[in-house]
Amino acid sequence: MKFYLGVTDNNWYKYLSLINPEDINFWQPSGTVNFKVIPPGAPFLFKLKSPLNVIGGIGFFSSHTFLPMSMAWDTFKNRNGCETYDEFSRMIINYRKDKFNINPTIGCIVLTNPLFFKREDWIEVPSNWGNGIVQGKSYNTMDEIGKKLWTKIELMINKYLITRSIDEGKSQLILEEPSSPAYGKSILTKVRLGQGAFRILVTDAYTRRCSITGEKTLPVLEAAHIRPYAESGPHFISNAILLRSDMHKLFDCGYLTITNDHRIEVSSRIKEEFQNGKEYYQFHGKSLMFLPNREMDKPNAKYIDWHNSNIYKG
Repeated sequence: MKFYLGVTDNNWYKYLSLINPEDINFWQPSGTVNFKVIPPGAPFLFKLKSPLNVIGGIGFFSSHTFLPMSMAWDTFKNRNGCETYDEFSRMIINYRKDKFNINPTIGCIVLTNPLFFKREDWIEVPSNWGNGIVQGKSYNTMDEIGKKLWTKIELMINKYLITRSIDEGKSQLILEEPSSPAYGKSILTKVRLGQGAFRILVTDAYTRRCSITGEKTLPVLEAAHIRPYAESGPHFISNAILLRSDMHKLFDCGYLTITNDHRIEVSSRIKEEFQNGKEYYQFHGKSLMFLPNREMDKPNAKYIDWHNSNIYKG
C-alpha cells in the first residue's frame, strides 16, 4: 500500500487539532501542481516542520482540485486551518510571489477523517527523510522502511478511531459505495467522507457545470443530495447532482426532480402555488446536460426513486 508523508504548517496543524474536523483542506498556495502521488482513500501523514520534525497525525486522501481562494474558504471555512477568511488570505499571500492577487487559484488536497495525535503519541520520521524535502515523500508498505512506519501508524489509527467512536457514540462511515474497489487494509474502509470533500468530489465529477442548466459560475454551484443526508442519504457521488443554487432549492423542496433515465421533471405545483415558473418549465422533459463520466458516479436509481416517492410534488 502506498501512502504519503506531507510537510505540514505547524500553525495549521495546531489549529485543526483543536477543532476535530470531519475533513480538511491541505492547501497548496501555488495552485499549479496536480497531486497524483496516492489514490483516493490512501493515508496522508502530517510531518510537522522544524523544530518539531515528527509525524503528528493522519488524514485520508479524497481528491485534489484547484479553487479560487475564496471558494476554498467557502467550502471548508475554518477547516482550512485558521479562524477567519482574512487570516486564511494572509497565510496564502505570504507564500505567493504575486502579493497583489487578492483571489488567487490554489491547490486543494482534500483529506477526510483526520486524526491528530497527542504529543506523547508523535512518531519519529523515517531514517531516509532528507532535510531538503520541501513538500513531502511517498512510502510503500512493500518496502522495509514503509512497512515499519505503517505498523506504527496503524497502531495509532486503531487507538484513535476506537476513542473517537466511543466519544461520538457511532462507528465510522465508509469512503465510497460498498461495491467500489477498496484501497489498502480493512481499516481504510472505515473512513468518513466529510461535507467539504463530498462537495469537491461532486463538483469535479460534473466538470463544474450545473447538470440542468450548464451554468459554470462556481460560487452558485451546489452539490445536492438526492436522498438527503438527514434522511440517511450517504455522501456518495451517486447520491448527488450538481445544481445551480435556485435549482438546488427547487429540488430539495420537491418542485423539481429527475427520472431514472436522467430526464428532468418540473412540478406543476410551481405555477399553481406561485403563479410563475416559466424559466423552469423550459427544462421539463429534457435530459440532463452534464453527468459524471464514470458509470458508478451517475445518479443511482435507488436514490432517485426515494426522492420521487418522498420529496417530489409531482
